[in-house]
Amino acid sequence: MQTARIELPPKLLPVFTGEADVRGAYGGRGSGKTRSFAKMTAVRAYMWDQEGRSGQILCGRQFMNSLADSSLEEIKLAILEEAWLASHFEIGEKFIRTKSGRVYYTFTGLDRNVDSVKSKARILLGWVDEAEPVTDIAWTKLIPTLREDDSELWVTWNPERKTSATHKRFRESKDERYKVAEINFRDNPRFPAVLERQRQRDMRERPDQYAHIWEGDFVTVMEGAYFAKALSEAKAEGRIGRVPADPLMAYRAFIDIGGTGARADAFAIWIAQFIGREIRVLDHYEAVGQPAAAHVAWLRGKGYVPGKCDIWLPHDGSTQDRVHDASYEGFFRQAGYDVTVIPNQGRGAATMRIEAARRLFPSIWFNAETTEAGRDALGWYHEKKDEERGIGLGPEHDWSSHSSDAFGLMCVAYEAPKTKKDDWSFSGRKVI
Repeated sequence: MQTARIELPPKLLPVFTGEADVRGAYGGRGSGKTRSFAKMTAVRAYMWDQEGRSGQILCGRQFMNSLADSSLEEIKLAILEEAWLASHFEIGEKFIRTKSGRVYYTFTGLDRNVDSVKSKARILLGWVDEAEPVTDIAWTKLIPTLREDDSELWVTWNPERKTSATHKRFRESKDERYKVAEINFRDNPRFPAVLERQRQRDMRERPDQYAHIWEGDFVTVMEGAYFAKALSEAKAEGRIGRVPADPLMAYRAFIDIGGTGARADAFAIWIAQFIGREIRVLDHYEAVGQPAAAHVAWLRGKGYVPGKCDIWLPHDGSTQDRVHDASYEGFFRQAGYDVTVIPNQGRGAATMRIEAARRLFPSIWFNAETTEAGRDALGWYHEKKDEERGIGLGPEHDWSSHSSDAFGLMCVAYEAPKTKKDDWSFSGRKVI
């Protein structure tokens, strides 16, 4: 009996081992996942053909206006790479099938034709490539069409959003029959030199997009975002990971206040410790429309209690809340916290916060697990543009600005000299 050898990236070996209902891979560019899955569809076609089985391999993408948008060419190249495999297939301009004709490929776009898939006969395997934008409705209609006892669904994609139907269905699933692996360029033994040059170029010239393109990260930074490059450098330097708190040092809670109405701005908190020349960012919190008591409950629930944690507010923290006719400064003091109110920095305050954060970023460490949402906000925080005149209008006030303002407040507080007792409104311990 003749044995054939198929080379795959080692990370994909567990994906194609044993029984499964779903096999998948996600990650960045150059990982080899698409070519590997294309080749394995042909291996399966060959095996079924040798067994005398007949049926089709359905290859889908969310958007496919013509065969030029399909996986057809990728599968052709994958087959032709293996001389022993190519000898068992007929490959035409618009078709691929085994020489016996028993197993053949079909191609479809799920955005327009998913309903027509229901009528297709004997789908032995369904492979959806570039699956990130596939909708939940499309998955719901496609999956029941795989009706053979051993039919499988294969999925490959480059992640973009945590909220995507593909992410939720396949990465968050705990089903033991879902074999899904993350794979990136460094996992590909055949990563080509031309892509390595492009990767290095993107690292230098497009740091805000690098992690998504090459590391398989979600799109968490906007082009031109204020802190995109700094966040990429922090990740590359290992400053985003497990960062423990120092039990001998006080916590500092830096806050950007919101309101209590249904349309109020978000209320954001960063928890940090200043240790030597390092800023250790340990936690992040954001809520919309909640009363001050809810924020205090979060602080207490996480162990950031009076005596161990001080509160730092922006200048409007001493003003009255429109709903409750009370200031956050007063509320936190009544709750037992020491409170510092940083004075109004005047015009250009937002720019001062941004520049302070940029200067300090090389000294900032993030606890990855508890600051992810806050880092998403930092990666999105960007300048509003007047497109017609090509000028900047200052920071865009959107979902990302509240956490970013609180982060900037932390950096201003770290840098600001405290030479006069009355410079800042403060109750409690000495501010050093």
